Amino acid sequence: MKATPAERTKGVCSPPSIPLPAVRVDASVEMVGVLKRASEPVCICDFTAAFALSQPTISHHVGKLREAGLVEVTKSGIWAYYRLARNLDVRTRAVLDALV
Repeated sequence: MKATPAERTKGVCSPPSIPLPAVRVDASVEMVGVLKRASEPVCICDFTAAFALSQPTISHHVGKLREAGLVEVTKSGIWAYYRLARNLDVRTRAVLDALV
């Protein structure tokens, strides 16, 4: 069971229960796929649990996605939660549907 923001414990991650594609692609694209299929925002520590990448590398990829306007973040205490930007235009969503 995935912890809600109020139930989280520092240093304890809960990986997303979302299946990732079998084919390895760029981590940023995989992260977009996770966010696209997520029913709720995903904590950055959940990405570190799901990917064989360090937290700084995950933060770098998520930062690039934020710069591109593809994701947005909400913060709750020490936790940062990411989701696909709600204001993506139809063409951008179509591209994301084709990629992930």
